[in-house]
Amino acid sequence: MFQADWTLPLTDVMQAIGAPPNDFDKLLTTPFGDPWWHDTMGYYDGSETIDVPAMHVSTWYDPSVLESIDSYNYFRDHAASELAAQHQFLIVSPTTHCGCSRATSQTVVGDRNVGDARLDWYDICLRWFGYWLRGETDNGITDMPRVQYYTMGSNVWQSAPQWPLPETQSVEFFLHSSGAANSRSGDGTLSTEPPSGEEPADSFVYDPEHPVPSVGGQRGTDYGTKAGAVDQAEVELRTDVLCYTTAPLQKGIEVTGEIVLLLHVSSSAKDTDFACKLVDVAPDGTAYNIQTSILRARYREGFTQKVFMEEGEVYRLQIDLDATSNFFAAGHCIRLHISSSDFPLFERNLNTGGNNYDEADWVVATNTVHHSSAHPSRLVLPVIPRGSE
Repeated sequence: MFQADWTLPLTDVMQAIGAPPNDFDKLLTTPFGDPWWHDTMGYYDGSETIDVPAMHVSTWYDPSVLESIDSYNYFRDHAASELAAQHQFLIVSPTTHCGCSRATSQTVVGDRNVGDARLDWYDICLRWFGYWLRGETDNGITDMPRVQYYTMGSNVWQSAPQWPLPETQSVEFFLHSSGAANSRSGDGTLSTEPPSGEEPADSFVYDPEHPVPSVGGQRGTDYGTKAGAVDQAEVELRTDVLCYTTAPLQKGIEVTGEIVLLLHVSSSAKDTDFACKLVDVAPDGTAYNIQTSILRARYREGFTQKVFMEEGEVYRLQIDLDATSNFFAAGHCIRLHISSSDFPLFERNLNTGGNNYDEADWVVATNTVHHSSAHPSRLVLPVIPRGSE
């Protein structure tokens, strides 16, 4: 972790590292919904039409993998011609940011060996441009499956006609505890059984001065640990990380698609963050991070409006946990982390309800996750039926 990561206010970071003039402050201070994001930065606003074939390529440990998947569907849905609509392709490999071509016969992503994840990227690219730019109509590139994705855990390339996969089943895993889910030594569990009545909520203290450190994850640079899948043992010892874990699986489960976490929360602060992490726990206890996300509570009703919390009130949050393809093998456990920080992968929320980017003081917050019949917090996983696996 770099010392500059701790700089407050955030608007002083570029000065602290002696950077030349840049747009960092503009990125920090421009509100969501401002036309600048579309007019200058090129973000989609729904008005675009697409009239070009495209190959959308990403990786499961890239910070923008879901954006690449969304672009694949966006290009199809906004196609100006049948040619463009029918020639959108998606390929997702298991590596880190822009690392597709670095896969080997024994591909290690972070610390996890995910097997032989190679594709002949050189041949694919040559045939792609040969077909569309040089008129090589007999090279077979358009016969590729529309969607190709690598499933970690079972360590195989798979294909589908579309995304999401047509056979996807949304399976809800409900959070349970007796009020002490803090750390992996706590009593938090995940189960497909919904809560039948009242259950004690789980609380933790989030102090922005002592945030949960980023260990592994979806990113393009290192922050003291390598990117990708890294054992979460250090993180799981913290009492400001709630851990909810299934019993060892009787049979394997393939999770392929977009992951959603529905949380019922409250806080002593008017604004705070809720960070979450999906983890694959092996029988020996090794806990590899699969996907991560975070949501600032003020944006729970949309990113173009700020709605602050009141102490004592319970609020429903939907946190989109990006996308993945991972096979949780028999004997493994599915684990969910919930905290309020993942730093420096995500900036710290100072909990004041202010702009955050121009502040140097913070408030310590007590944050609570509720899981009862009235507030059924749950993890929704896209499960793909695979016979007797």
